Amino acid sequence: MNELDCDLADWLQATPIFHGLSRSQMIRLCQIVQIQTWQKDELIFEQDSPATGFFIVKTGRVKVFKVSSIGREQILNIFEQGDDFAEVAALDGQPFPASAAALDRVELIFFPRQIFLESLRQDPDIAINMLISLSRHSRHLVSVIEDLSFKDVPQRLAAYLLNLNNANSQKSVDRSNLINPVTLDLTKTQLAAVLGTIPATLSRAFYRLSSKGIIAVNGSQIEVLDLHRLQALSQNGDD
Repeated sequence: MNELDCDLADWLQATPIFHGLSRSQMIRLCQIVQIQTWQKDELIFEQDSPATGFFIVKTGRVKVFKVSSIGREQILNIFEQGDDFAEVAALDGQPFPASAAALDRVELIFFPRQIFLESLRQDPDIAINMLISLSRHSRHLVSVIEDLSFKDVPQRLAAYLLNLNNANSQKSVDRSNLINPVTLDLTKTQLAAVLGTIPATLSRAFYRLSSKGIIAVNGSQIEVLDLHRLQALSQNGDD
């Protein structure tokens, strides 16, 4: 095994899907993977195309999405470094149920379906980790359905901004400062697709939150002015 394979084995061992597996298990998996590079906005796979395997994001971000008959996009999930995606189709052999595209220039680690299935048959630890990963993704989809079914757009936006604010606070040197300016990590069009709406409705939701003094908007920079009201809005929609 060369130095590059050793480094990849170490990196894969730290990802959620392979957490807890031994180095020898990871070295065996490194023998079957392929490294793929995709440019920003490039389509990685299309809904209903044959499923050839699954992926782990090494660098960049990937969106998994569906498009309606009238061309409206719904982003189901955004995967970042260390995240795995497309396992369902890789396991059952059915076509990909959604499409995937690169949000940035991305480097992906690709696991070909047939060879990986052989690894699952030979190593139950890998199979168990795969089931745990599928459970995480199922919980996320349940959360997406719940938000789209029971929350209005301002609620969904408030929850999204709250998550960004919390992530920003965790990275901050001053952890006691819970209200920080945050930068939107998506374009307004992409964010609308995540929140299950259209850009015009999203713009009205931003205006509602800013006019009530909950946030201040300066381009992609969002300052949370009233964290408690933002939390209340995200939970029950009352403000």
